Amino acid sequence: MARIIVVTSGKGGVGKTTVTANLGVCLSELGSKVLLIDADTGLRNLDLMLGLENRIVFNCFDFLDGKCTIEQTLVRDKQTDGDLLLLSLTKNGEERSISEDEMKDIVLKVSDKFDYILIDSPAGVEEGFRIAIAAAKEALVVITPELASIRDADKVIGLLLSKSIPQEKINLVINRVRPEMVQRNNMISVDDIVDILSADIIGVIPEDKNIIISTNRGEPIVKDKGKSLISQSLKDTANRIGGKKVPFLDLESNWIKRLFFKRQRS
Repeated sequence: MARIIVVTSGKGGVGKTTVTANLGVCLSELGSKVLLIDADTGLRNLDLMLGLENRIVFNCFDFLDGKCTIEQTLVRDKQTDGDLLLLSLTKNGEERSISEDEMKDIVLKVSDKFDYILIDSPAGVEEGFRIAIAAAKEALVVITPELASIRDADKVIGLLLSKSIPQEKINLVINRVRPEMVQRNNMISVDDIVDILSADIIGVIPEDKNIIISTNRGEPIVKDKGKSLISQSLKDTANRIGGKKVPFLDLESNWIKRLFFKRQRS
């Protein structure tokens, strides 16, 4: 059975969908069979991140209405060396909404075909969030080192716990870290984030302007052949999800090293 992981955030605009797409590519290229589910029933974007927007024929409502099989809703990413597929819940502008029970049923029907199912949740904690987490057993909470993002993430973690996702299955991905701001003490430290949210950190992703270029091209940045810090940090995060003990990159500061060794000793 697949590990079913919801990728979520409280605040919008933290790079959650970008993280989902890139981790999906990384996990598949590590040899796992991966399904990405775009659970944003209002504005889907995961297909754009992967360059698959023109290949989606059927969605989950087509399956629920008996117009196709569940297998026909799955779109294979042919640009990735690994085994990566995409499932969109709805079309953009769809007025219907999928129920939590329908979400659970869809995930159950495909869970024996994959090693990982990553569910890209819409931002916020409204209906779309509840639908996205309905079938999840684990969670990645994507945040940026900003007070608003951290405060919203705290609420999200509380809701995940109330839905019986255990504390040890909730991990943080800190995105858009700017090392130069950390060095000047102008950015909230990782230690402080850990203390506030009481959750383990599984990924620290640096800010990189090239992410805009890769997104516009529909090519996840980890497919770039260059050895950028952002690409390596995403690959390291995927390895940690897979259970490997990978040290955090220095990112030109020693605070991440301190964090890693502190967490390893505890």
